[in-house]
Amino acid sequence: MFEIDNLFNLVIKKNGSDLHLKEGQKPKIRVNGQLMEIEGQTLTRTHIVSLLSDIVSKDDWQKFEAKGDYDFAYSLGVQARFRCNYYRHLLGYGASFRLIPSKILSIDELDLPPCAKTFAKWHSGLVLITGPTGSGKSTTLAAIIDYINTNFSYKIITIEDPVEFIHYRKKSLISHREVGHDTASFASGLRSAIKSDVDIILVGEMRDAETMGLALRACEMGVLVFSTVHTNSAAKTVDRIIYSFPSYRKNQIRTILANNLRAVITQQLIPNSDFTRRYGAFEVLLKSQSLGNVIQTGETFRLNTETQTNRAQGMILMDDSLMELVKAGKISKEMASLKALDKARFD
Repeated sequence: MFEIDNLFNLVIKKNGSDLHLKEGQKPKIRVNGQLMEIEGQTLTRTHIVSLLSDIVSKDDWQKFEAKGDYDFAYSLGVQARFRCNYYRHLLGYGASFRLIPSKILSIDELDLPPCAKTFAKWHSGLVLITGPTGSGKSTTLAAIIDYINTNFSYKIITIEDPVEFIHYRKKSLISHREVGHDTASFASGLRSAIKSDVDIILVGEMRDAETMGLALRACEMGVLVFSTVHTNSAAKTVDRIIYSFPSYRKNQIRTILANNLRAVITQQLIPNSDFTRRYGAFEVLLKSQSLGNVIQTGETFRLNTETQTNRAQGMILMDDSLMELVKAGKISKEMASLKALDKARFD
C-alpha cells in the first residue's frame, strides 16, 4: 500500500514537479514534462480516500466531499510544500499535487531575463508573469520577491490561493494571506491591502474583472502589483484584461492599463532532447514611449512590432527566445517549432 508522504518523497527524489492520483489508476509523477507511472497497486476507492483524507482535517474532508473539489497547501516538514487540488471525476476521486521547493531559486539560478532585477526599483505599476499551467510562473514571482526582500526595505503583501512559497523576513516586511482562510477572496484581500500602507502586492492570479480592476486601482494609488495570467503572449495578456470588462468600461480600462502596465513576461518550459531537464523561454514586453498609445488605441497587433523594435532595451519575442535556445544547443529545433507562436516565421 502507498503512503502519501512516501509518494511526496518520491517526487522529490526523482526531481519531479507533480504527483497525480486517480481512482482506478496507478499513481503518476511528472518529471521534466513527462508523466511516469509508479509501479504498484491500482488505487481503489478505499485506498485513495485513505491517502487523501490523511493530510486534511475532518472538516476540510467534509467540505471536499460536499463540493467535489478542494484546494490547499501541505507542508512535508521542512523539505517542501505541495499545492494540492482534490477533485471528483466520473469514476471516483482524484488529486494533483504541485511541488513547491523549500529553497527559493534566485533570478540568476532561474536564468530569468535581466530586467527582472529592475522591477524592484519601480514604485508603482503592474507587472504580469504569464504562461500556461506548469510553466513556472509562481517560481519566477518567488525569485523576484526574494530579490526584493534581500535588497530592499518594503512592505509586501501576498494574496494567494493557496500560499505557495514562504518568504521569511530579510530586509522587507512580508505578510502572506491565503484566500479562504485569511481573506474571503482575491478581491477582498486587495481591498484590505490597499488600505494598509503597502508598497508591493503580489496577487497569485487575476481571475476576474473585479480582481483586475482592484489591482489597477492599487497601481493608480502608487502600489507596485505583481500577478499572473494564463496567456501565451503579451498581446493576448492585454486583450484578456481589457475584454474581461463590460463594453462601457473598456475604454476606461485601456487608459488605466496604458498608464500603469510596466512589464509582461510570458514564459514556457521546454524540455531538452532526452527530457533530462527543461529550459525557460521568455517573451518580454516593457514600458516604452509608444506602449501606452498602442494599448490606448486597442491596436494590440502592434505589440509584436513594438517588442522587436525595442530589443536593445531588453524586449524579446517568444519565438526569438526559442531560437536562442536552439542556437545554444539547449533544445531541439523540432521541439522549439512545436512551441513557437508564429510557426511560419519561426520555420
